Amino acid sequence: MLKIVFGAVVIVAAIRMLTAREVRIEQETKRSPWLWAAWALPIGVVSGLIGIGGGLLVVPVMVIALKFKMHNAVATSLAMIVFTSIGGVVGYIINGLGVSDLPVYSIGYINLQSWLLLAVTSIGMAQLGAIAAHRLPAKQLRYIFIAIMFYMGLRMLGVFEWLGWPI
Repeated sequence: MLKIVFGAVVIVAAIRMLTAREVRIEQETKRSPWLWAAWALPIGVVSGLIGIGGGLLVVPVMVIALKFKMHNAVATSLAMIVFTSIGGVVGYIINGLGVSDLPVYSIGYINLQSWLLLAVTSIGMAQLGAIAAHRLPAKQLRYIFIAIMFYMGLRMLGVFEWLGWPI
């Protein structure tokens, strides 16, 4: 059920980003700490529930609701992932302590072998992604992000499996 809800939320956010009017004049980024906290609480809860860094949820919020420029939203989201992930990791370690039948080399629900392989690869790829993002115009970056959101939402809803597509 959680996958279906998440998939639907991501698709709705992608549609909203796609249909939002482009700003012709620069709008001031909303700098209210209370507004940021009001958005951060539900994003943090959902990110922890479904095990994502939060970027897929927070970038549309920063661009649409908080009026961030696309490049700033992506960069800020990447910086936020560090702290969001730490909170999630601590929770999954604590809740997984003492659980039986976990893979070898696990601390709670965290599998250290998988973590190491994914972390080492992700660090380098994040650098390449940041370089590519800064070379792309904001409009192209936005469309790439929207396409990834649609893919993730459809994937979570099981559309590709239902169609028999191996993507």
